[in-house]
Amino acid sequence: MSQPVIFCDFDGTVTEKDNIIAIMNEFGPEGWDELKEAVLDRTISIREGVGKMFSLLPAHLREEIIEFAVKNARIRPGFQEFLDYASEEGIPVYIVSGGIDFFIEPIIQQFGPIAGVYCNSSDFSGNTIKIKWPNSCDQQCSNDCGCCKPSIMRKLEQSGDYKIVIGDSVTDLEAAKQADLVLARDYLKDKCEEWEIRHLSFETFYDCIEALKSEIGVKG
Repeated sequence: MSQPVIFCDFDGTVTEKDNIIAIMNEFGPEGWDELKEAVLDRTISIREGVGKMFSLLPAHLREEIIEFAVKNARIRPGFQEFLDYASEEGIPVYIVSGGIDFFIEPIIQQFGPIAGVYCNSSDFSGNTIKIKWPNSCDQQCSNDCGCCKPSIMRKLEQSGDYKIVIGDSVTDLEAAKQADLVLARDYLKDKCEEWEIRHLSFETFYDCIEALKSEIGVKG
């Protein structure tokens, strides 16, 4: 069979809740909720929305925000077992996230093996938090994604790879369109059903292990 490769979201997927939303709820800058709704409605791009949300937060809160994010994050059950299973099967797992390095890195560091982590980065040197975009859209994408998951997939995939996308939200939609299999929950699951994208639903990473076993078994 062709080589499976997994591209896994972080916020709301590896973690049970979206860390950006949790941070905004906790530190509550005025105007962030309207930006969130505009991103979900797709009236502004993800890059614009996330950038503007964090620009509402003072940079001097850096340590407070990081401490809150790390303490608040709950890892979805079965994640380490999922990584162990993928490793045993020789399947690389990439974390591909619209989240930000300052909270992803301290949360994810205890887990592995992970083939690579792709996310947005941050700059706390000014008065407010500035988000940087090291994984912007390539020439084949014009969605202004911020962290462009389809572009990262195109960069990493080898010809003939069996691409598996795991995710839950608006940031995973474009990646799901180019996947061979989508493991979806929440918003992404609803959109896959609406757009007739082949998918299996999950709630824990134990579900993802079972999905991979049946999928690899069928394809093997």
